[in-house]
Amino acid sequence: MPERKDLPYCTLIINPEGPVLGIAPKADGADPLPLIEQDGHVFKDLARQGQLLPYEDWRLSAEERARDLAGRLSREEVAGLMLYSSHQRVPFVTDDQFHGHYGGQPYDETRNEPDELTDEQIQFIRKDHIRHILQMRVRDARTSARWSNRLQKLCESERWGIPTDISTDPRHGAARATAEFRQEGGDVSKWPEGIGFAAAGSPELVGEFARIASTEYRALGITTALGPQIDLSTEPRWMRLEDTLGHRPERVIPLVRAYCDGMQTTEGTADGWGRDSVVTMVKHWPGGGTGEGGRDAHYPYGCFAVYPSGQFETHMRPFTEGAFHLDGPTGCAAAVMPYYTVSWLEGKPHVGNSYSAYIIHDLLRERAGYKGIVCTDWGITGDPDPEMDSFGSRCYGVPELSVAERHLLILMNGVDQFGGNDCAEPILEAWRLGEERYGAEFMERRMRESAERLLIPLFRLGLFENPYLDPEESARIVGAPEFVRKGLEAQARSVVPLKNHAGILPLARGMRIYVPVRPLRASKSFFRSEIRAHTEDPLEGFDAAPWFERVNTPEEADAVLVFMESPLSDPYQADEGNGYHPLMLQYRPYTAAEARSPSIAGGDFREPSADRSYRNKTNIAVNECDLQNVADAAAAGKKVIAVIHMHNPTVPAEFEPLCDAVLVHFGVSLSILLDILFGKRAAGGHLPYSLPASMAAVERHAEDDPEDPEPYQASDGAVYAIDYACK
Repeated sequence: MPERKDLPYCTLIINPEGPVLGIAPKADGADPLPLIEQDGHVFKDLARQGQLLPYEDWRLSAEERARDLAGRLSREEVAGLMLYSSHQRVPFVTDDQFHGHYGGQPYDETRNEPDELTDEQIQFIRKDHIRHILQMRVRDARTSARWSNRLQKLCESERWGIPTDISTDPRHGAARATAEFRQEGGDVSKWPEGIGFAAAGSPELVGEFARIASTEYRALGITTALGPQIDLSTEPRWMRLEDTLGHRPERVIPLVRAYCDGMQTTEGTADGWGRDSVVTMVKHWPGGGTGEGGRDAHYPYGCFAVYPSGQFETHMRPFTEGAFHLDGPTGCAAAVMPYYTVSWLEGKPHVGNSYSAYIIHDLLRERAGYKGIVCTDWGITGDPDPEMDSFGSRCYGVPELSVAERHLLILMNGVDQFGGNDCAEPILEAWRLGEERYGAEFMERRMRESAERLLIPLFRLGLFENPYLDPEESARIVGAPEFVRKGLEAQARSVVPLKNHAGILPLARGMRIYVPVRPLRASKSFFRSEIRAHTEDPLEGFDAAPWFERVNTPEEADAVLVFMESPLSDPYQADEGNGYHPLMLQYRPYTAAEARSPSIAGGDFREPSADRSYRNKTNIAVNECDLQNVADAAAAGKKVIAVIHMHNPTVPAEFEPLCDAVLVHFGVSLSILLDILFGKRAAGGHLPYSLPASMAAVERHAEDDPEDPEPYQASDGAVYAIDYACK
């Protein structure tokens, strides 16, 4: 007979020859989930019908079970599977962008437990039947596990007992960049950002990271990773370059395979899927790294991807040769996300990628033969904002369609799921419209096809059998000392020693060092809200005493340590002409005398002109102060050590001749950088891209070309090309 264990967080039923079943403990007078005993095995009676239905039978394949359950769902339940929630916080502390309520009130530490479900979460599970939830922020591992258990208990009580799939954007990176929603919390180990893995150059390291990350994710209750980001970063000005794995396909493809295999594989299972697996949703098909002028498609002014050197096909290779052809037993990334961009291709409609039959149906579904889940990027079906300079306007190319018509167009292309949509009604209306246009029988097949695809991973991951977590075990796993140690070692392997004149590094411990603050100009946030001019201290809240004595003036110092970021600038300022300005990779004011004119792509109902050229426009870096700090230190006659966080390849001509040593990183912990500077650790990285000789070289470079712009030659004759690191 099966053994039964009653635990505080669930009841376990241990089959002698089969999976362990987990059911919610009896509470609040509710009856526990009934069980079915058959052929000497125990099964969960999820449908509460007193008989074993095929989808409840764990002896069948995931595909068979999904097919059976997809055929039983109501229209509303099918629509709910096709929704992917907006960003959720645990607890949901209200801010300007995201909101949640508890019994109609904001979160209150004295009244609410941090793992409680919000009113909105209960509503979208029960009313809209959402089963795919994006967790943005969580307080800690215990809280995440308890919140996950609450979600799974609620789902278990609903008809059919379909469990919840919790997902996350990447949260293991050591940087706190602003190029995308950054996931926080959970106390996970910290590793290099994507381009840092490219700098380390080791598929084995990427695979080890992915295995550890998936272990921590499962302990948090997370079963889908919205990543890796495998766009080729051929355009050096793109704000999301830091999250990519590089720009040359022959280097990126092995890293993609190692990442997806490490995340998705459960050792010892026939097909590689199981309790240790995390679905990878690779992004962004067909590659989002070719925005004209480096602009990004989160914003209407950056919606167009261009291919001036004719290498559109090259940008699909990380998908078609990497993510869709894995070395491990799962074989293929289970999900894929198209980008917001309008791929500007001759003879094709200029619409966002999810709206394009050519991009999704012809290339992804038919030519690439992709059978997994396709999910839109977040928030693409709503009506456009009246202003060009906005964050939430991404129905590119189809503003004249209704919200329901946009859903229908996307569905007809072969997309299964809508990122960031919490309401089922537009999908149901699209279903009704589709019946009018294509017939009821066709739409029935089409919608249940997506339902089946969306259910398969939930069976593969074991969530129907046991979705519950031991919060104390989660706390032991997440951020375990061994995971943290390996993450720190990997961070050091991603740091690039760019210059070390006269062997100034390593520095002597205890020496007197001046670290200048950074007076930054006013700018705009990721959400396009105003950020006032302010001053940042690179060491704020950090005790540098174990490494050096911080002094207040350069005159007191033995050396000056300048912390820098690559140049930050705004490509759209609705102040004059068409509003477009150059994105900069230099610090001093730059006038784009050699920029393309007219632009390749352009045209929006909010713009008077289709020409988005910025030729002869001038821009200035928000952080010009970084270069000024270097110049001031050099003028004071001090040894200058620059540590630059390179979000993007930076033109070194302005700062390199003034520096005695330069250390480049792509987002690592401050303690790692100081360990390297003072000789406790070695920097093990090489440049993952060339550093451009000038902004003119960048302007001459085609956005889609995986070959680098002309590289910079340093004052000592070194050429800062891809793979360079000083000896």
